[in-house]
Amino acid sequence: MELNRKTQFQLSFHHWLFVLLLLLLAGLLGAVTRTYHRSWDITLNGRNSLSPGSIALLHELKEPVHVTAYTAASSDIGKAALDFLTPYRRVKSNIKLSFIDPAEQPELTRQAGVQREGELIVQYGKRSEHLMAYNESAFTNLLMRLARDKDRLVMYLDGHGERKLDGAANYDLGDFGVQLASRGFRSAPLNLTLAQEVPSNASVLVIAGPRIDLLPAEVEKLKQFVQRGGNLLWLVDPGSLHGLQPLVEQLGIALTPGTVIDPEAQQSNLPATFAIGAAYARHPLFQNFDLRTVFPFAREVVALEGDHGWKATPLIQVAARGWLETGKLDSGVAFDKGRDKPGPITIAVALERQVESKDQRVAVIGNGNFLANQYLGNAGNLDLGINLINWLAGDDNLIAIQPRPTKDAQIALSQNGKLLIVVGFLIVLPLALLAAGGMVWWRRRKP
Repeated sequence: MELNRKTQFQLSFHHWLFVLLLLLLAGLLGAVTRTYHRSWDITLNGRNSLSPGSIALLHELKEPVHVTAYTAASSDIGKAALDFLTPYRRVKSNIKLSFIDPAEQPELTRQAGVQREGELIVQYGKRSEHLMAYNESAFTNLLMRLARDKDRLVMYLDGHGERKLDGAANYDLGDFGVQLASRGFRSAPLNLTLAQEVPSNASVLVIAGPRIDLLPAEVEKLKQFVQRGGNLLWLVDPGSLHGLQPLVEQLGIALTPGTVIDPEAQQSNLPATFAIGAAYARHPLFQNFDLRTVFPFAREVVALEGDHGWKATPLIQVAARGWLETGKLDSGVAFDKGRDKPGPITIAVALERQVESKDQRVAVIGNGNFLANQYLGNAGNLDLGINLINWLAGDDNLIAIQPRPTKDAQIALSQNGKLLIVVGFLIVLPLALLAAGGMVWWRRRKP
């Protein structure tokens, strides 16, 4: 059939219109994929996604982050560095990554103090640090250290048998001190029998369970530190205050004798003397904090009513179905209606006030065990401790839940269970298949 000129024009027009629309659609698809990124992490441990704490920290970093990887961009290590930083760059677009090949620029590598291939130098503002390990916890902690304008000094009272931030005993806080150091805090002991006063450059002073009495002169120096507006973390264990009663009065609190008994702990196969923390106050300390905490042998801390010059916030309540035991802790411990106090029991109080236009912060926790080496790994104890120090030091913007630990995906089997699987798959199942095949063959061979 012969087509006239009009028909030919219409067919040609439709053809080029289709080509134009196809090109336009391809361009739009390219623009969408270039502008918008959407991904889903379906791995068990979410290993390809950042934790809420890391994301919150990235949002707080206003300046660009410059990362220099000392390896060839085309090498396997270079590709690993790029893959590692990709989730961070999705959240914060001004993380700049550059590569320096040590083989091509050995002098520049030596001047940078790089020890091995693949090492990263991360710079934020005027501060920089080296990073060896490609994991979220290490990189997030590094960014947290760089985000501080300077290292914070955390001092801990020493000389009276207190828990030490560099101690290795189960009773001590050495593991917590290591975690603080990884986040930009320096720690140092303070012996008030030698020092004239608490140094003014101390961001936080920690009093953690003295076991012998302080001298009156030492207590007076502590009171002067609080009077001047110093920030204090006081971890108070059951038993004697060892001369610190004047500090209790200065802070306007009461420390009720006794130990918290929490029946809910027994449901988690823990002793009843381990109080489970799950009811938290509306406070910056607990922003996005939904972890349970464990307080072995806790005591009650109460902010007294009246005008003491402090804004008091009860932080943690425990033992809603338990009580404060004032008697001996033995196997037959039970609630005594006439003597013990029913729950819930407040075991932590935050105090705030203004001293010469400066924000002063104090936290009194009726427990020191929760940060001890023996118990620090329980539930959210470490996260709570880090949040406490950040808040007391005035780094509210760095209060964040730490990267989640990897979930255990292993299946633990007993020897009998393993034997059952071996026998089932290697003996029983093959014999069953042979028997089924033999039965089918036997039926088919019959006429």
